[in-house]
Amino acid sequence: MNFKVVLQEAEEGGYIVSCPALPGCHSQGDDVEEAKKNIVGCLESLANVRTKR
Repeated sequence: MNFKVVLQEAEEGGYIVSCPALPGCHSQGDDVEEAKKNIVGCLESLANVRTKR
């Protein structure tokens, strides 16, 4: 399953990333690649929680 994510440069440095389709799914990273990796982890965690319900 694919989700659209929004990546923004943070004022204090690094990047903020969120998934608008899933409220509360936010992450960050020191660079773009780390931010992408972290949001994938967030999405996987939410998927695991939803399948356990």
